[in-house]
Amino acid sequence: MIDTSEVQVFVGLDVGKSEHHAHALTRAGKKVLDKRLPNTEPGLRAVFDKLTGKFGTVLVVVDQPASIGALPLTVARAAGALVAYLPGLAMRRLADLHPGEAKTDARDAEVIAQAARSLPHTLRAIETSDEISAELNVLVGFDQDLAAEATRTSNRIRGLLTQFHPSLERVLGPRLDHEAVTELLQRFGSPQALRQAGRRQIGALLRPRAPRMAERLTEEIFAALDEQTVVVPGTGTLDLVIPSLAASLAAVHTQRAAVATQVETLLEAHPLSAVLTSIPGVGARTAAVLLVTIGDGTSFPTSAHLASYAGLAPATRSSGTSIRGEHAPRTGNRVLKRAMFLSAFAALHDPRSRAYYDRQRARGKTHTQALLRLARQRINLIHAMLRDGTLYQHPTQPEAA
Repeated sequence: MIDTSEVQVFVGLDVGKSEHHAHALTRAGKKVLDKRLPNTEPGLRAVFDKLTGKFGTVLVVVDQPASIGALPLTVARAAGALVAYLPGLAMRRLADLHPGEAKTDARDAEVIAQAARSLPHTLRAIETSDEISAELNVLVGFDQDLAAEATRTSNRIRGLLTQFHPSLERVLGPRLDHEAVTELLQRFGSPQALRQAGRRQIGALLRPRAPRMAERLTEEIFAALDEQTVVVPGTGTLDLVIPSLAASLAAVHTQRAAVATQVETLLEAHPLSAVLTSIPGVGARTAAVLLVTIGDGTSFPTSAHLASYAGLAPATRSSGTSIRGEHAPRTGNRVLKRAMFLSAFAALHDPRSRAYYDRQRARGKTHTQALLRLARQRINLIHAMLRDGTLYQHPTQPEAA
């Protein structure tokens, strides 16, 4: 709970892209400000400086501490004001109790100011972890864009190889994430170029980046080349297109690696990082997604609420006597859902997770259904660990299936 005993003016800000609406109340409830403010430092600073100079200690409260709310909070701090934010769930509940039904910026700003003045227990302080989460939010979004670009480029390369030399695609397509393969395709983009390079040159190129698979991959490449003797019309264009696409893919991989390094650095300073990364199958990227999408978990009263938000509450489709089994709902936060599914798959090496998965398969569940149930079970675990601030306890021996 934020200490507001010294605060003389409570400023509620309904933040927007180009401008914000501010509503300010004194401790006695007198309105001293109700106007739109530009989303610029000079405009915001002028108002905050005026309020601080006239009344003393000022508390500025927003409903979105990140993204469009970042600048006003930063300017308020620089002007000597206290800052806090009103969580979205509390905001909606208080708005329902506020007179009037209209949904306007002015009304929302007034709700925030009234909450700050009379219900300080509903406010949350802007802590270091929130600032880290704001940076993680940017990096996670950028990483997702890069991942989508990598998938698009990989699919384009695989599509071209399938069109002109399917056998070669079956060898190189599944390995496009490996730097040795992208380097190879940057140098030799067509089947003819690979054949002309010869085994010795290709092996020499692969060996420094993939010493364990260089010889085997070289033999697989030439075996694939030997399977097709005809040249499909248009194959010559691959010498221009494939190297360019492979270079783009390699650049995206390099960018993702740099982002991952920055994410790991930020996670080291977050108080909940150790809790999340102690869970099998939760690495830096997954932990970052969890912190960005669910924070400290306090917005979700129970694990069932969190599972519903993640779209991981299995839904049974039935009509009359026809029951078609469990499926993942199409609703929910897709980013969080994908992260939980990938995390569940990565956790299959963990004895406890594997035992749970095997039990589901023994009951007739498909691989996807079993992973869905494991991901849902891990939601319970994550919710409890965030609530209690405890680390994952590894079992001393595998659970019985």
